[in-house]
Amino acid sequence: MRRVHSMPFGAEITPDGIRFALWAPTAKDVRLVLDTAELTMTADDGGWYRLVSQDARAGSRYGYKIDGSLVVPDPASRFQPDDVHGLSLVVDPATYQWSDTAWTGRAWEETVLYEVHVGTATPEGTYAGLMAKLEELRDLGITAVELMPIGEFPGRRNWGYDGVLPYAPDAAYGSPDDLKRLVEHAHALDIMVFLDVVYNHFGPSGNYLHAYAKTFFTERHPTPWGAGINVDGEGSRNVRDFFFHNALYWLEEFHIDGLRFDAVHAIVDDSKPHFIEELANQIREAIPDRHVHLVLENEANQARWLGREADGRPKLHTAQWADDIHNSWHALLTGENEGYYEDYADRPLKHLGRALAEGFAYQGDPSPHKDGVVRGEPSGHLTPTAFVSFLQNHDQVGNRAFGERLSQLISPGRLALAQGVFLLSPHIPLIFMGEEWAASTPFQFFVDFESEPDLAKAVREGRRGEFKRFKAFTDPEMSQRIPDPTDRATFERSKIDWSEVAQSPHQEVLAQTRHLLDLRQTEIVPLLKSQYRGSNYAISPERSLDVTWTFTAGTLRLLANFGERVVNKTMHESTRVLWSSSGAGPATGSLQLPPWSAFIMKETSA
Repeated sequence: MRRVHSMPFGAEITPDGIRFALWAPTAKDVRLVLDTAELTMTADDGGWYRLVSQDARAGSRYGYKIDGSLVVPDPASRFQPDDVHGLSLVVDPATYQWSDTAWTGRAWEETVLYEVHVGTATPEGTYAGLMAKLEELRDLGITAVELMPIGEFPGRRNWGYDGVLPYAPDAAYGSPDDLKRLVEHAHALDIMVFLDVVYNHFGPSGNYLHAYAKTFFTERHPTPWGAGINVDGEGSRNVRDFFFHNALYWLEEFHIDGLRFDAVHAIVDDSKPHFIEELANQIREAIPDRHVHLVLENEANQARWLGREADGRPKLHTAQWADDIHNSWHALLTGENEGYYEDYADRPLKHLGRALAEGFAYQGDPSPHKDGVVRGEPSGHLTPTAFVSFLQNHDQVGNRAFGERLSQLISPGRLALAQGVFLLSPHIPLIFMGEEWAASTPFQFFVDFESEPDLAKAVREGRRGEFKRFKAFTDPEMSQRIPDPTDRATFERSKIDWSEVAQSPHQEVLAQTRHLLDLRQTEIVPLLKSQYRGSNYAISPERSLDVTWTFTAGTLRLLANFGERVVNKTMHESTRVLWSSSGAGPATGSLQLPPWSAFIMKETSA
């Protein structure tokens, strides 16, 4: 089977030759640079330049010469062998023969996400290297691998959020066919593949759109990265379509199973339908016969995008990253109260209880961290599977000055308690690469701007400047200890060490993770596949937390004690204990919870 996503821009193979199309509404002249030749392109009133060439072929190098001087790559390039400033490569996606013809994905309720950065997940740092680890992940209980952004970025190392060519899988990790082989092998192992995509900004190096499509951006909606993406002004139809096709390109041409949309709160749209609404609708209409999962990162906590149809199917987006759950856990476990943890530090247990029961802790409440700005919408009506929960991810680890993992910040006992509750709660869990064995390696912020020393210097200084507001880094000497993101050693330190898996205490942590994921599939997933009936939570003066989630197939209950005294709780005779943390156990008809302990219990409906 061959898979090709057709789009109105870029280089596309047709019966008449290779069709090249570029939207360049603010350019006066555009010529196609094809290998060593220059060819005139035909312009129309809509700002499009097109040419069909019978001399081009798969493997040809091409670019566009703007106004007689600047040669730029194709913004819809399918591959960039020579990085973001080089020529694009004509790719014929129809040459790849797919064998996973029967694959239609997996139900969302079965999802256990494993977030990876391709460049640091294995010693090779490639799609092929990651492919070799998939069987281990399958045996652990992982059902979906989520790749951090892979759109072509500057240099050979980057988190991916500095990408500028969102259609081109970065050449540092391998070829487009290597990525397809990774996806195909994952499907053979019953593993889904998700991709993190960035539609809110472009990186600081290699974005040439300003040179020929100034209307791609707008000063009306400033962002932390500069002018906003123009999704609601003049010319916005072409801008919106550029991203809508990108989503469909990954889902169709690469047979990706799900997308995570980065920071959609930074996509400001005053028109109707909103960009992210139309995005979801287009995907749902184009791919009705597969499990396709759409996940938001949305600081605004907008429940409106996460509703369900009567049969439980998502109306638009499948879920949202549950930052409130993570931030509440982190504040409770570590006591940290700076930065965005300020919003949770005053009542971390209250925030955690509400977030576990209802998804959002902030549901129209003022944010101290944002000077009282009201954030969020009521979310108690949403099913727990509308939220992706995590104790760690690339942001929450990598945005720390030294990239420490949670296992370096708290005791093993507290980590085990949080891990048990996290993996057995009814939300969709996300594990950050190496978390399953409490990897000792950090995940630090890194970039590669070696060819642009001024930009490298600005990033280096900017990174250290980010932490000046934190008490620990008010001392300039301490600030200088923050790892240099432009140093290759920072990238190398961030590569996880798979040899730890066979060593203690990592081996024991891995065994516990495997046990919890087994429990999840046998005990929790059947509940999630039934209709959700609601939840409630209560917090006692002794700092115990009681959360109940009710489904037609049964009830799931969390009892946890975060206080300093032993707490006794009653348990219905029909309830089974699925899991308890170290030190917790039944006591003469009741449950006895020592300080910092928890039970997960289940009652099955008759």
